Amino acid sequence: MAPKAKKAPRRPFYSRWWFKLLFLLALIFGAYLLYLDYTIRSKFDGRKWALPAKVYARPLELYLGQQLDAKSLEFELKQLGYRATKRLSQAGDMVRLGNQWQIYSRGFVFWDGDEPARKIKLRLEEGFVSELQSVNGKALDIVRLEPLEIAGIYPSHNEDRELLRLIDVPHLLGEALIVVEDRNFAHHFGVSLKGIARAALANYRAGSAVQGGSTLTQQLIKNFYLNQERSLQRKAQEALMAVLLELRYSKSEILETYINEVYLGQSGKRGIHGFALASRHYFGQPIQELKLEQLALLVGMVKGASYYNPWRNPKRATERRNLVLKLMLDQELISPQQFKQASKASLGLIKAGSRSAQRYPAFLQLVKQQLKRDYQEDDLRSEGLRIFTSLSPSIQQQAEHSLSQKAAYLERYYGMKKQSLQGSVVVSSVGGAEVLALVGGRDSKVSGFNRALNAKRPVGSLLKPAIYLTALNRSEQYTLASRVSDATVQVKTPENSIWQPRNFDRKSHGEVMLYEALAKSYNQAAARLGMQLGLGDVFANIERLGIDAELPPVPAVLLGAVELSAMDVSAFYHTLANEGVYSPMRAIREVTSSAGQPLKRYPLQVEQRFSSDSVYLNQFAMQAAMRIGSGRSAYKELPQNLEVAGKTGTTNDQRDSWFAGFSGSHLAVVWLGRDDNGSTPLTGSSGALRVWSDIFANIPTQSLVAQPPLGVEYHWIDVASGKLSQAECPGAIELPFIAGSQPQEQIYCQPRQPKKRSWWERLFGRG
Repeated sequence: MAPKAKKAPRRPFYSRWWFKLLFLLALIFGAYLLYLDYTIRSKFDGRKWALPAKVYARPLELYLGQQLDAKSLEFELKQLGYRATKRLSQAGDMVRLGNQWQIYSRGFVFWDGDEPARKIKLRLEEGFVSELQSVNGKALDIVRLEPLEIAGIYPSHNEDRELLRLIDVPHLLGEALIVVEDRNFAHHFGVSLKGIARAALANYRAGSAVQGGSTLTQQLIKNFYLNQERSLQRKAQEALMAVLLELRYSKSEILETYINEVYLGQSGKRGIHGFALASRHYFGQPIQELKLEQLALLVGMVKGASYYNPWRNPKRATERRNLVLKLMLDQELISPQQFKQASKASLGLIKAGSRSAQRYPAFLQLVKQQLKRDYQEDDLRSEGLRIFTSLSPSIQQQAEHSLSQKAAYLERYYGMKKQSLQGSVVVSSVGGAEVLALVGGRDSKVSGFNRALNAKRPVGSLLKPAIYLTALNRSEQYTLASRVSDATVQVKTPENSIWQPRNFDRKSHGEVMLYEALAKSYNQAAARLGMQLGLGDVFANIERLGIDAELPPVPAVLLGAVELSAMDVSAFYHTLANEGVYSPMRAIREVTSSAGQPLKRYPLQVEQRFSSDSVYLNQFAMQAAMRIGSGRSAYKELPQNLEVAGKTGTTNDQRDSWFAGFSGSHLAVVWLGRDDNGSTPLTGSSGALRVWSDIFANIPTQSLVAQPPLGVEYHWIDVASGKLSQAECPGAIELPFIAGSQPQEQIYCQPRQPKKRSWWERLFGRG
């Protein structure tokens, strides 16, 4: 019998082809899991978001004696989203009883420390804060309200969010979110088969998609890491990453990230992400202050922010909100009474677009311009910097309103084409050199050509104060009482033509006092005096006053034949308003990190460039311009007891209408004209001055200080002879002089019956 053939030895299973294939696939799958795990950790452990820089207005500071009217306070509180209530129950509430206000401030982390949330009481009387205390009666030195967020500098993908810690999330929001989107959130490991089945059943019973099957973790993965592609491959990847995320991180970390990441709407090109920012976008309030029905609306919008947009689809949004409330009732998160009340409530939205991404685009351009000296563009778009500026929301609003309304009125009055007249306004603080308001055009909400910064136009007579300041600096030669000639002037130019300036009224006025020549803006007197002083000296003083521009060496510059912007002119006039002290104009106060750590301050810089004595005399002549000269029509709107100084400017063919003027606390520069440089029917006084007057008539401001510097004395002068006189003499006016520069000769007269006279009566001899 033949021996049995030996069986070939069985190969070990690990050497077989199918095992090798499985092993290779396992290695590939393992490597893929490691890759997914790395992808998750690299973003979740690091900086999750590119955070935009936030730009804030100046905080409203309340203190005893502060000049503040009810209209300005009410506007500021409204902009901050404070609610008028009958009693203070939570931060953001305010109560007004006549001139008395109660405010529950929200608190804020400033660069120099935390401002606590607190209940305060203040009283306004005659435009001033007359009482400031806590509601329990303790006197307070100063209270800073939280600053208004006015703009953001956004990442290239235009996402915006306001980060919220889980501890600060209203408990009803978190619970409602879980009930509606992922009821099994606390128990699953990223994927919930039970949740998928329950959602399918609920949708079948409702006859529509009322619940989703994806867990919150899966939704976060889709929004955070993946695209919106719908395929089995992407869903599988989403599920794997959800499980890995759950293994790596706690439920609280996942929920907090979801609350800050979820997409909840669009504001222009800016994407609204997270519940905190959505709360301000739709309701104008911090999320901690929302009512039950408002929280329910936001939770409902998670399903589809565009589909349930409450501004475009209020009925659909209300139905979705009420469904969320019903689910909350079913899970006993709210009582039947709360459900009934909330489901009948209005949506409680603010006006669409009232919290646009860029409230003040022209001012933001100035901020960016100054920031670029110290920060890279990428840092501004991704590091979450907090930029505190000098902008005053109430003054900005008034400047925008005045320019828009007065320009429209002037077009109607003079029969101009609608929207043919354009303008710009810069308002700043005297002494602080801070830009409080900046308007780049009549359509102030649209980002475009910024006329306040970039429109360089001839300035006309605005440079004349530099001529007279140059003269007054030579006190041994010139005083306000000095006689200057307003006779015809002719100058031969290098092109062999004749430059012959004329007064606006086409008349010559002979010998006039120096202060009167400036007050009445006589061109011939200014040109003659400037050439006598020397163009070099006058131009040097123009530069010292703050004009950083190359001036052509021609006498026409004396009458404003140089192109400047409203911002340039503001620097020039601030030195005149600030006792001869030059300070660079600034719009930024401080920059901090996203956590509130101080990074950079922008302190006030000062340099005494002119004697306060000569500047005071110059101011006096500019005050005279507002009483007897080219600015006198301002007092049709201004109160008679408000002392201001200013100067008009009108260019050839009346192409440009300018006015620059200041009180004791505010300076404003206004330009009106046409973008095509065409002529207008406006002078400085009939155009720009009207806008300026409307601004100063409607903002709380202080008169110029009447007390002269120590080196200045007042003396009575006889108008006819220019000699010393007495108060009781006819034709006598009282003028300031640098001590020792007054006339030495004196005339005597038959005294008249003395009586108490006002400042302008003493100055101009009336009464």
